[in-house]
Amino acid sequence: MKIKSFVMALAMLIALPGVVKADEGMWLLSLIGKNYADMQKAGFKLTPEDIYSINQNCIKDAIVGLGNDGSPFWHFCTGEIISDQGLMSTNHHCGYGKIQEHSTIAHDYLRDGFWAYSKDQELPNPGLTASILVRMEDVTDQVKAALSDDMSEPERNRAIKEVSDRIAKKAVEGTIYDAQVKPMFNGNQFFLFVHIIYKDVRLVGAPPSSMGKFGGDTDNWSWPRHTCDFSMFRIYTGPDGNPAAYSENNIPLKPKHFLPVSNRELKDGDFAMVMGFPGTTDHFLTSYGLEETMNITNKLRYEIRTVKINILREEMAASQETKIKYASKYASCSNYWKYSNEQNKALKNLNTMGVKKDVEREYSEWAKGKDPKYANALPLIKKGYADRAPYRAATTYIAEGLLSGPELMFEAYRYYRTLEMLDEPRYADYRDAILADIKKSAEEFYKDYNKDTEKRVSAALFEYVYKHMEMQFMPDFLVNADKKYKGNFTKYVDDLFNKSVFASKESFMKFLEKPDMKKLAKDPLYLAGKSAYEKYQEISALIPKESAEGLTRGIRDFTDGILQINKNRKLMSPDANSTIRLTYGNVKAYDPKDAVSYSFYTTLKGVMEKEDPNNSEFIVPERLKTLYANKDFGPYANSKGELVTCFVTNNDITGGNSGSPVMDAEGNLIGLAFDGNSEAMSGDIDFEENLQRCICLDTRYMLFVIDKYAGAKNLIEEMHIVR
Repeated sequence: MKIKSFVMALAMLIALPGVVKADEGMWLLSLIGKNYADMQKAGFKLTPEDIYSINQNCIKDAIVGLGNDGSPFWHFCTGEIISDQGLMSTNHHCGYGKIQEHSTIAHDYLRDGFWAYSKDQELPNPGLTASILVRMEDVTDQVKAALSDDMSEPERNRAIKEVSDRIAKKAVEGTIYDAQVKPMFNGNQFFLFVHIIYKDVRLVGAPPSSMGKFGGDTDNWSWPRHTCDFSMFRIYTGPDGNPAAYSENNIPLKPKHFLPVSNRELKDGDFAMVMGFPGTTDHFLTSYGLEETMNITNKLRYEIRTVKINILREEMAASQETKIKYASKYASCSNYWKYSNEQNKALKNLNTMGVKKDVEREYSEWAKGKDPKYANALPLIKKGYADRAPYRAATTYIAEGLLSGPELMFEAYRYYRTLEMLDEPRYADYRDAILADIKKSAEEFYKDYNKDTEKRVSAALFEYVYKHMEMQFMPDFLVNADKKYKGNFTKYVDDLFNKSVFASKESFMKFLEKPDMKKLAKDPLYLAGKSAYEKYQEISALIPKESAEGLTRGIRDFTDGILQINKNRKLMSPDANSTIRLTYGNVKAYDPKDAVSYSFYTTLKGVMEKEDPNNSEFIVPERLKTLYANKDFGPYANSKGELVTCFVTNNDITGGNSGSPVMDAEGNLIGLAFDGNSEAMSGDIDFEENLQRCICLDTRYMLFVIDKYAGAKNLIEEMHIVR
């Protein structure tokens, strides 16, 4: 239930039971039975056990969380298994980084697309993981038994980690599984998640970026949309069917369940459910936290990234090689660059700040006469955000403008810290292995590095941070650069790169042949990275400890209060935290503003109407134009003879849901979720039921592209297509 929906009811908690909107909520699978009646009213035709069961094969067994070796439980995207041979679909932008890694000037899969017409043509992706939920369990009582109210926050965190680690270890003893305990409702509940994690995931197919990213930044976070946002992978296992690292001897996964792919026509109002791994939401955020989000996090992220975005656009437009190298980096940077700006607009337009303040006034009335922790929660939250505001701004400038904006400076610092191990006696036996790891990492980094581009980005961001950040927090290297070069940061960067072994792959690899740590300790790029990173750490440590702990405790107690207020109401969904969730609702058109009405679907006609051969975001491949001109849509056209490209639903999604399956009332795949709409970009903080829309690729467009555009009949034959 949306927080704001019970504001007026707080004074009459007993008399007025709340109503949970069917289109709102990211629901935990093991509790979905409590929503079953509402799901049936929305049109659902299966049972809760068809979604989640530990005793029978079910839909959860076909839902995949995409992660990396280093953090397999943090899922950057979602995929779904769509054949009995481990074939998986996800978004094009989810596979974008891997498509880019495989691309070269000779084989530009970003520009031309990629299709494996047999399994031996599929491309391995070291480090990419695919997680599937085995089971989940509420372990709140076990965790809370180790906690007490008089614990400090660090003591509480240590106790939670110790008991969570024990629970997770016990859950997977003697199995091939991995497990993790995750907090819910800001630390008021805890759930165990057991996954099986596969480590051989191969690229199978992807349309060209002109289709997979059609609309680019212009159309991002907006409707109507015509983006062919899908890519395909296959999960492989060892010969015994268990997870295994890549090997030529591996075999395609034999899944417990896969989703039939629908070629049926959709109607406005049809049931739609999404299952996936949403990243983070903050529906319990207070007005004080909202102020920080809008005026520091979003504002500064957008402003700083604008500097980098503008340079990368110019550099990528000037060189195909640079375009390939920086394609994935640009996409990663630009996505939340636009998101930050659009979210601030939506938060203002929808008066989310006023809604939050109304909630807090009513909450304060309820808290009177209750346990003092409830009354103390909001003052602690207010103080916590106020005390950290100047430090939060400073660390944002450093993080966005110095550590993640330019790449090489922090990379140099990271390499130095690793190379330091070579001089430590305890690592003497691992010297060769350490150097091998560094060389491998450097090969990967410099593959997508352009010296001139990096210099332009670095100089521009150094200058921007120096001119806008409070001087009291400024890293020494920028202060010294301004003095020595009289504000000419381009000249400073030229000297920086001329004198650094990190400036090129050749010079760094030559250095690694005979590492000299005394020389490296004087390297200017390393020293700049060290200065920035240590200043970031120094500023973070300035946040008053008591205030920071009070903020954490206040948020937890405030959330607990909201739960207490609603304890006699229907189930509330916890914020997203990269654990698997289900959201249900309907295919649904909407009216975003006065005199504007949007249909629930778009067609290939819209692609042709948007075509602009002079704009890289709206290029249309010749083959697609030919198929359109001939109306050669095969069996994938609707009853009007149109080829539907995308559609919208009122499902509640966020980042991490990208690539999630959109399923009909019978569990068939009807689309892939890939975006939200700008009018309701406030949704991660406050769901707007009249405007919130999930933008989805229609499976008919996906099938058409695989079949008619790519001619990958092998993939069509592999799927079970429902007609």
